Amino acid sequence: MADRVLVVDDEEEIRDLLANYLSGFGFDVATVADGGSMRAEVARERPDIVLLDLGLPGEDGLSLARELRAQPRPPGIIIVTGRGQPVDRIVGLELGADDYVAKPFDLRELAARVRSVLRRTKVDSPPPEPAAARDRYDFAGWRIDLSSRSLMRSDGAAVPLTTGEFDLLSTFVRNPNRALSRDQLMALMHHREAGPFDRAIDVQVGRLRRKIERDPAEPELIKSVRGVGYLFAARVSPE
Repeated sequence: MADRVLVVDDEEEIRDLLANYLSGFGFDVATVADGGSMRAEVARERPDIVLLDLGLPGEDGLSLARELRAQPRPPGIIIVTGRGQPVDRIVGLELGADDYVAKPFDLRELAARVRSVLRRTKVDSPPPEPAAARDRYDFAGWRIDLSSRSLMRSDGAAVPLTTGEFDLLSTFVRNPNRALSRDQLMALMHHREAGPFDRAIDVQVGRLRRKIERDPAEPELIKSVRGVGYLFAARVSPE
């Protein structure tokens, strides 16, 4: 069965261009112009990958990326946009996008990126964890619930996390006392490698430290490992 690509872009010319080009590579391509149509199309038939524009009418593409990533079986996500500022790229990747392509783009490069994301999401996806190991974890007076995507202090108060912060923390609690590079963290979180200028992990670590560390300037839980990346030093107890 052909891989299904959903193009979400408000420009008809771009939609037609991508549909015609990617169809030539054997992809099954559907196109929509806004967030509401995207939801209807995803509900009708789950895509394998979504090419998502940020500048959509009435609804920001970043919120749609967050919505897609929160699904039980999220598709691959490539943000394709004219908004090429580094902050947009960092936020998009932090919300769970697998790649980011700025307009104007080279069609051959875009097709190669689509194939690359599909390979990673299909081949490199880790096997599902046993049910008993993917519910709740306690560490250093905190409790993280992976099924409800919530983090609570010892007094029961909930602490809000962004999608990127939660995905990072859940990756750490599943891999305690293990030094992980940025590439490994990106692969475990989003099944993609960190680019040479990709600092999204560092941004997320800084934000997460401010929420869970007693002193973010002297972190005890998320430690930096020189020349490697980060290590989650807490004692983790799965429930």
